[in-house]
Amino acid sequence: MTKWVYVFGDGRAEGSAGDRNLLGGKGANLAEMCSLGLPVPPGFTITTELCSHYYASGRTYPDELKTQVEAALEEVGRVAGRRFGDASEPLLVSVRSGARASMPGMMDTVLNLGLNDATVEAIAAEAGDARFAYDSYRRFVQMYCNVVLGLDHDVFEEILEEEKARLGYEVDTEFSAEDWQNVIALYKGRIETELGAPFPQDPHEQLWGAVGAVFSSWMNPRAVTYRRLHDIPESWGTAVNVQAMVFGNRGEDSATGVAFTRDPSTGEKALYGEFLVNAQGEDVVAGIRTPQNITEAARLAAGSDKPSLEKLMPEAFAAFVQIADTLERHYRDMQDLEFTIERGKLWMLQTRSGKRTASAASRLRWTWPMRG
Repeated sequence: MTKWVYVFGDGRAEGSAGDRNLLGGKGANLAEMCSLGLPVPPGFTITTELCSHYYASGRTYPDELKTQVEAALEEVGRVAGRRFGDASEPLLVSVRSGARASMPGMMDTVLNLGLNDATVEAIAAEAGDARFAYDSYRRFVQMYCNVVLGLDHDVFEEILEEEKARLGYEVDTEFSAEDWQNVIALYKGRIETELGAPFPQDPHEQLWGAVGAVFSSWMNPRAVTYRRLHDIPESWGTAVNVQAMVFGNRGEDSATGVAFTRDPSTGEKALYGEFLVNAQGEDVVAGIRTPQNITEAARLAAGSDKPSLEKLMPEAFAAFVQIADTLERHYRDMQDLEFTIERGKLWMLQTRSGKRTASAASRLRWTWPMRG
């Protein structure tokens, strides 16, 4: 029987960085970081070979895939201490695409998958924070409908902006739990109007919808054009990465960010990046809030009056510095990193070789020993 699903978590992984062709760049590096003992949320990767099978078989899956995915969900839940779809201790996951080559135009990330009208109450009770739970739910509804169901992002932004104006709010963080519940109700009403069906409540239906959207994105017009321009074979396919959620929007001791292990413009050995407190990944690139500098040196150079990660969360920052150095030495290359801090604990979500200017590349050639 063909193995379509590779699990990682709890310091063990079924794949490694050498499996890039099979697991995609993101999946291979998640497995590698896990094997290195770094803090990586548990998860699994559906292989690029499944993508090829999907198209060769009229957009259908092999019979054994469902069993392998269910077994992987069980293992991820065991590590996380949760169960996918459980009404009392639900496992929530993210779903991301991950081809072996970086592919603009592929499916955007879906976060908080597994939330519904029942599991959101369990998350609120467990966290002791209803606002966090309903904020996560409204994000999921918006992302899922846009990315998977094809409903325009502006539909939700219009509702959100109208509610901000009605309530006199300037930023999303001013919304209370009750405010978010009202926004979600408005979202659901608009979804039924636009799509003629209610928002899906079954977590398994949600997951398979997201998996299908990843594979479908491999053949969307932008991805097809990019492959043609860069001589990337259609047969390579994309992998799907499913990971247990960690939350950067759980309060003032939580955050999310992106960073390079060196300055990509100069090659200087200094962390270069930004983060947001009490935020999830899409907030950093959405431009809704102004990101903060990771290092104190960068904050001073920028003249920012907002605290750096180094000052605000010194323990998480120290852990991040050590991990960044470990990954740079391991890969012998400047790394592009994504991370989340949940209630003070650092989690690594991605590492990959970072793009840099020609001058930075020249400097790095002198810095790193030859592979061999």
